Amino acid sequence: MSAVIKLSSPATREFWEIPVLFEDETLLALDKPACLLTSPDRYDPQRPNLMKLLHAGIADGKPWARERHLTYLSNVHRLDFETSGVILLAKSKPALVAMADLFGAEKPLKSYVALAAGVPPGAPFEVDAPLGPHPVKTGVMRVDFKGGKKSKTKFEVMEDFPRFGYVLLKCTPLTGRTHQIRVHAAHAGLKIVGDRVYGAKPLWLSRLKKDYRLKPGREERPLISRVALHAEALALPHPVTREMVAISAPWPNDLTVGVKYLRKFSQ
Repeated sequence: MSAVIKLSSPATREFWEIPVLFEDETLLALDKPACLLTSPDRYDPQRPNLMKLLHAGIADGKPWARERHLTYLSNVHRLDFETSGVILLAKSKPALVAMADLFGAEKPLKSYVALAAGVPPGAPFEVDAPLGPHPVKTGVMRVDFKGGKKSKTKFEVMEDFPRFGYVLLKCTPLTGRTHQIRVHAAHAGLKIVGDRVYGAKPLWLSRLKKDYRLKPGREERPLISRVALHAEALALPHPVTREMVAISAPWPNDLTVGVKYLRKFSQ
């Protein structure tokens, strides 16, 4: 069975090769690329999204769908547009219901990696602050102690780059609110690289390398331009066997390269 699912959007002429991380008769876990929506955007439903592309592939009888005899796929949870990594899908309605109950009870252990600018308040530390939508800015969340929903995230410092003011974080959300890790990190004084919505900047090689020179007529491209957040691991009891299933996704290229240069020039 193919280890990669190939998707394309004729409307935007985009193409994705999405690795399969885990699969059995009940579940399918994919490595979602950054800058692909999980499901339709309520404000712009025409933008390509993972679930619509998958459903179109099943309807069209694409090879990856035929060889799996797929007639149904539904996402158990979501990842933000710019977030990469593990996303879990159910192959049947009963499996979706079972997984929804698990996620609703916050049983799965989700682990993310983030590169952030700032000084952490401790190592490790946690943020327990309710979240709610911003009253004016559409699609933006904020800490709201009066009307927000309970939200809690644990953070660990994996690596520190004090010379440049960056830290590599392991983030474990204990609840599943929109933008939770991003807002909780910002609340703790840490801005995730590339997260323009919450006031962060991209990562530039020119800010790390002293003798950086750009060729005439060239424009520097950031090492990391999107939100530097990656869903690295997911562990949960299987809905049928009840055995623990552990799924992980390798770091995407931009995060790997960005951290490589931070390590190199921090010495």
